[in-house]
Amino acid sequence: MKKTSHIPELHDWIVAEKKLGRRIGLVPTMGYLHRGHLTLIEHAKQTGAFVVVSIFVNPLQFGPTEDLSRYPRDLERDARLLEDAGVDILFHPTVEEMYPRPTVTFVEVGELDQVLCGAARPGHFRGVATVVSKLFHIVEPDMAFFGQKDYQQYLIIKRMVSDLNLRIKICAVPIVREEDGLAMSSRNVFLKAEERQEALVLSRSLQEAGENLRSGQRSAREIEAQIRARIHRESHGVIDYVEVRDAEDLSEVTDIKRPVLLALAVRFGTTRLIDNKVVEVDTIV
Repeated sequence: MKKTSHIPELHDWIVAEKKLGRRIGLVPTMGYLHRGHLTLIEHAKQTGAFVVVSIFVNPLQFGPTEDLSRYPRDLERDARLLEDAGVDILFHPTVEEMYPRPTVTFVEVGELDQVLCGAARPGHFRGVATVVSKLFHIVEPDMAFFGQKDYQQYLIIKRMVSDLNLRIKICAVPIVREEDGLAMSSRNVFLKAEERQEALVLSRSLQEAGENLRSGQRSAREIEAQIRARIHRESHGVIDYVEVRDAEDLSEVTDIKRPVLLALAVRFGTTRLIDNKVVEVDTIV
């Protein structure tokens, strides 16, 4: 596996591979890798692509009250995992490499940025869309892989690619969970033992809500109320949001008639966890 933190060197390597007729697959990450990230890489390798993984903790997507320095990092460990996974290139730029001078150009994402995590973290998705756009221009991939745990991020990147006519296929990979159902996240490391146990209510409440939909429930507000009630009943988690949204564009839903996204964000102690479930229309009787 080749490793570099320099854009020109990465560019030269990718140009050489493209001359050989290779397709390029990109897996953008912020590091501190877990099995969810490795699953993205597995999906990329299954396409036969030359796989580039980026590790960059992007300051643009952290708000003024969010601790950028607290985000977990372990580049040596990550590099070993990536080499074992058969990754072709690890790109781990510094902040100075990615942002050599103050940024004045940003990618705005409109109404998709105004709901769910966008409402709770103003400017977050502008930072995400901007850095992913930069990575797309640096790596010039044919395809890029994103996990559905960050479903809003996936939709925003997919829409950005469409709106800007980028010739990149955005590939969604299902949520990877621990055996007990907790969605894998780099932030799980911050959970205390009791918080970790209580956090299981997230996946369980989503599963129950999905079953209620399949049983004939159609009221989005009622589904939200049921999820909230279970979280309050079974944990000390502080709810940021629990919402039912249209799975295609995150628009508001009242009566459920199309595929929907059941999305939530809850704080356990100082750790904010997100989770979601997409319920397809053909599963609603």
